[in-house]
Amino acid sequence: MTQFQAQAPTGGDVQQLEGLVRTALFKPANALVGFLLQGAADRIDAAYQPPPGQARKGREIRQVQGLFGTFPLARDYYYHAGKAQGHYPADAALGLETGQTPALARLVCLEGADETSYQKAETHLLETGGIPVSARQIQRTVQRVGAAAQAWQEREAQPGGSAVPKLYVSADATGVPMRKEELAGRAGKQADGSAKTRSAYLGCVFTQHQTDEEGHPVRDYESTTYVSSFDSIDVFGPMLRQDAIRRGLALALQVVLLIDGAEGLARMGRLCFPKALQIVDFYHALEHAGQVLVALLGSKEHPDYKKRLSSWARRLLHDQVESLIAQARRECAGTARAPAVEKELGYFVHNVARMQYGTFRRQGLFIGSGVIEAGCKTVIGARCKQSGMFWGEPGAEHVLALRCIQSSRRLAEFWKDRLNAHAARNDRLALAA
Repeated sequence: MTQFQAQAPTGGDVQQLEGLVRTALFKPANALVGFLLQGAADRIDAAYQPPPGQARKGREIRQVQGLFGTFPLARDYYYHAGKAQGHYPADAALGLETGQTPALARLVCLEGADETSYQKAETHLLETGGIPVSARQIQRTVQRVGAAAQAWQEREAQPGGSAVPKLYVSADATGVPMRKEELAGRAGKQADGSAKTRSAYLGCVFTQHQTDEEGHPVRDYESTTYVSSFDSIDVFGPMLRQDAIRRGLALALQVVLLIDGAEGLARMGRLCFPKALQIVDFYHALEHAGQVLVALLGSKEHPDYKKRLSSWARRLLHDQVESLIAQARRECAGTARAPAVEKELGYFVHNVARMQYGTFRRQGLFIGSGVIEAGCKTVIGARCKQSGMFWGEPGAEHVLALRCIQSSRRLAEFWKDRLNAHAARNDRLALAA
C-alpha cells in the first residue's frame, strides 16, 4: 500500500497530463483550421471582382488567432485612392475581427461583457481554455463589436412575434459612474450640485399566458428581452417600441406598461404605447405612501408609522387611492404640515388611474416592476457599477448592448447579421457607392 501511494499520480501530474493532451489536440486542430481558412481565402480572392477605382496592391500575410492557436493567413489587399480606403476581400468574407476568427471574437465579447472586468476576462480565457488574449485586446474587441451591437439594438423592427394574451413593457433608469470629463457641466444630486453618474435607460418586454392557482400572474419562461441606451427618453422610447414590435406588439390582446410613476416614463408611454394600460409599480407606490406618512406624522419613528403604512398597503390593494388622498388632506387641514403633505400626495394625485391595484389583480395582471428592477441590477449594475469603476459613455454603452443581447438570448441572431454585414462589404454595388 505504501509503495502504491508513493507512485500514485499527484494533482500536479494530472494537470501536466491534461496540458500535454490539450497541446496534442490543439496543434493539429489549429493547423487544420489554418489550412481550411487559407483555402477559403484563396478561393475568395480568385473570385473577387474589384469595383472601379479599387486596385490590387499585392498579397499580405496576417497572423490570425483562433480558438486553438495562431496561424498565418495570406490574402489579397486592395486600395481605393479616391476614398483613401483599403480592403481585404478574404477578411470580409471570413468575418475576421481585427485578426480574430469569428468564433474567438464571439467568445472574447461574451467574456468581456460578462465578467466584472477585462482583466478577469483575460484570466478566465487563459485558465479555462488556454486562450491568451490580453485585457486590452479584449476591451478593443468589445468596443469594436459593441458599437455595432448598440446600432443593432436600435435597428428598425420588422413586425414579428406571435399573438399573446398579455404583452408587458417596462422601463427604468439607473446611474452609471462616469469619469470626470464625461460629467463636465452636468447637474447632479451631490451637495455642490454636480453629478457622479449618467443615467442609463433599460427597457424590457415580456409576455404572460397564464396565472397560478391563486390567480397571480406567471411570466412566460425566457420571454424577457432587453434594450439599453444612454440617450434621452425621447430617443429611448421609440427604441423600446421597436423591440416591442419585434415581440408582437400588434398581435397582443392586451399591452401593459409597468413604470415607477415618473412623468418622463408616463409621457413615453403616451407617445410610444398609446393603447397600453399603464400601471405604477406597487413597491414605488408604497415608498411614496411612506413619504406621505412621514409628512403627516413627522417621522418614521412615530409609533403609528408602521401600522398606518400597512393600512395604506391594504387599501391601495382595494382601489382606495382616492379615499386615502382625501383622508390625508382632512387630517392635515389647517396645520403647518399641509403644504408638505400635499407635495407628497402629488404622486398619488397624478397616478390615480394607474393605481387601481385591486382591479388589476382581479384581471390577473402584474402590479410590480420586479423584472426591470432586477434587470437594472443584473444587466447594468453587475458589470458597470462595481466598486472603483468609472466609465466613458461609449465604453459603458457598448458593453451594455452586448449584455442586453446576451440576456435576450439573441447572440446567434446578432452574430449572424454581423457576419452577413462583413460579407456584404465585398458587394461591388456597395463598394462603388
